[in-house]
Amino acid sequence: MPFDLRQLRYAIAAADRGSFYRAARSLDIEQSTLSRAILKLERSIGMPIFERSRAGVTMTSAGNAFISGAKPMVASADKLVAMMRAAGQGRAGHLTLGHHGSVSAGNLRATLMTWHEAHPDVEVECVEADRSVLLAGIDSGEIDMAILMGAAAQHDGFRCETLWSERILVALPSSHSLAKLDVAHWTDLRGERVLLPTADPGPEIRDMLIGRLGASGGKPEIRMSQASRETVLSILGGSPGVSIVCEGSTGALYPNVVYRPIHGEQGPALTGFSGYWREDSGNPALRRFLEFIKMRHALAFDFSLKLQ
Repeated sequence: MPFDLRQLRYAIAAADRGSFYRAARSLDIEQSTLSRAILKLERSIGMPIFERSRAGVTMTSAGNAFISGAKPMVASADKLVAMMRAAGQGRAGHLTLGHHGSVSAGNLRATLMTWHEAHPDVEVECVEADRSVLLAGIDSGEIDMAILMGAAAQHDGFRCETLWSERILVALPSSHSLAKLDVAHWTDLRGERVLLPTADPGPEIRDMLIGRLGASGGKPEIRMSQASRETVLSILGGSPGVSIVCEGSTGALYPNVVYRPIHGEQGPALTGFSGYWREDSGNPALRRFLEFIKMRHALAFDFSLKLQ
C-alpha cells in the first residue's frame, strides 16, 4: 500500500516533537487524525516507526532511519511545489528578450538590471539580431518579446506598444571640432561623413538622419558598413568620419571616441523604443515582465495574455 507526503509530514512532526499531541497542535489538526495517518503509514511500510507510551513517543531504530530518509524527500517536494508555483506566477522560469541595439547604457539596460534584482529566479536570455529575425522569433515562439527602435508599427498577430524614448548622440573622434562642444545640432552634421552599420538599427538611423538634414537642405555623406556597431565605433577614433548612436550605446568606451548629444529646434533629439509580443503567449514570466515595465515607465497601455 503506498503512502503519501501528508503521512510523512505527520510522522516527521511527531518525531521532532516526541509527542503525537504536540505534533497535532503544531499542524493544527486533531490528534486522532495524526495518529490514524501514522498508523496507516506504519502498516504501509510493514514496521513500526514509533514506540508509544504514556510519556509520548520515541522512534524505533528502523523508524529513525525512515524519518532520516523522509525529511529530504519532503523538503524536495516542498521545493518543487514552490518552484512550480513561482513559475506559474512568473516569479521563476525563463524569459527570452530580443533587441537590436546596444545595452551598455540606457533604459533597456536599466530595466534589465532592476528586473534581475527583483526577479532573480527568472532566467533572462537576450537575443540581438535584426528586426525581421526577431519578429520571426516571436512568431515561432522562440522569443517572448522584442524591444526595437522606432514607433510601434502594427504587425499581424502581435501586440505593439511604445515603451520609452532615448537620446540620439553623435560619436566623434576626440580630435573632431564638434568634440569641443557640449551638444551638437543636426545642422552641424551637414557635410560630415557618417559611418553606420548595415545591421539594425543602422538603416533606421540613416533614414532619421536624412529626414532631419533633408529638411534643412543638408545632404550628409552616409557610408553603410557591413561591420558591426562595435567595429564601426572601434575604428572611429582614427577615421575622418562620425557615427550616430542611441543612448544605449554610450556605456561602452572606445579609444579616442567621445559622445555628444544632438539637439534640434525643440531640444534634445529623441527616438522611441517599442515592444512587440504575442498576446497568446503562455509564458507567465512575460506577463510579469510587462507588468514590471508598465509600472517602471509609467505606461498606460492595457494588456492581456491568454495563459495556457
